Amino acid sequence: MRHGKKFNHLGRKKGHRKALLRNLSIALVTHKRINTTLAKAKALRVFVEPLITKSKTNTQHSRRVVFSYLQNKDAVTEMFGPIAEKVATRPGGYTRIIKTGARKGDGAEMAMIELVDYNELMLANKKPSTKKKRSRRGGAKKTAAAATAAVVADKATGSEEE
Repeated sequence: MRHGKKFNHLGRKKGHRKALLRNLSIALVTHKRINTTLAKAKALRVFVEPLITKSKTNTQHSRRVVFSYLQNKDAVTEMFGPIAEKVATRPGGYTRIIKTGARKGDGAEMAMIELVDYNELMLANKKPSTKKKRSRRGGAKKTAAAATAAVVADKATGSEEE
């Protein structure tokens, strides 16, 4: 039974899992993009996104909270510096997971996890959003005057036929 199993334990004990996620998050913060298995990437997203949200408020308390998770001064400085500036207006969704296929050795599904605001290729290709208002019904709408004129014309031709 899976009662109370809220997250993926990744086949590890608590201390090993904590160290794994800490090391992966430090690598993600320093390199902005890492390749790992899909399960680890999904677990890393859940681990690191609240820390990025916490880094948006640069107070001593939030720095200490983030440091308690990462235990790396360079990663904390990076999070509260450039990363916090780039994600300041974003209301969440700081990471992107892209599946990259199966690993040759054991067939494990691999993925690339990256920080969204640091993918320069996607930011360069992004077109300004000029959304056009769409309606659910197709065709041009008739004006009220044209619609009443059409109804009157139909009635006039219908009465002559009878």
